[in-house]
Amino acid sequence: MQAEIYDVLIVEDERSLARLHADLIDNHEKLRLVGIVGTLHEAREQLQLKRPRLVLLDNYLPDGQGITLMESDILRGLDCSVIFITAASDMDTCSQAIRCGAFDYILKPISWKRLRHSLERFIQFATTQRAFKIVDQQNVDNLYQLQSKSFNQEAGCKGIEENTLGLIRQIFIHGDSDLHSVDDIVSQTGLSKTTARRYLEYCVETAFLCVEMRYGNIGHPRRLYRRTPQSQTK
Repeated sequence: MQAEIYDVLIVEDERSLARLHADLIDNHEKLRLVGIVGTLHEAREQLQLKRPRLVLLDNYLPDGQGITLMESDILRGLDCSVIFITAASDMDTCSQAIRCGAFDYILKPISWKRLRHSLERFIQFATTQRAFKIVDQQNVDNLYQLQSKSFNQEAGCKGIEENTLGLIRQIFIHGDSDLHSVDDIVSQTGLSKTTARRYLEYCVETAFLCVEMRYGNIGHPRRLYRRTPQSQTK
């Protein structure tokens, strides 16, 4: 059976975060990015036009809440899974997303490794669905296990090279209290923005860095990185 490529639509109005999502998809051989939109209106248009197999859906959008899209006839009429991404930590929103059939629910500030793990589980889930036209109980159990499989914080760190990691760490070690954006790291290291972002998120996952969101009066919030207090004592 020929390997299938799964089309992905990103619905996220924070541009830097949408780019982070896009980097993960662009670097995966089984995923294909078909669009990035920042409003519910654009999402509805692109769902009908592109008919993606997966949507990364933010909840708080300029023209409404993403959860309403999950309840819409447009999304229900597609063979499309949703990874719901939100700052909403209340149980009502979480329960509503689950009732609407969300494949996964990820809280902001988003974990790069957590999202990558979710994408891998989706691919396994979709591939398993495609493999069987008629199911027995074991097939059904496998599908449910893939959808609910717990996230392993100790998952591998493929693509992380020690010299590059050390270079980025030194920037924060020499300025313990300094905040740095992805662009700051790019200008100081010469790395591409995609690579710098990947290493910064790995440092967040390993508790060397933490993320701070800065909200200005104009434009989107900035994702900034600072060395964690616990790593300063090591």
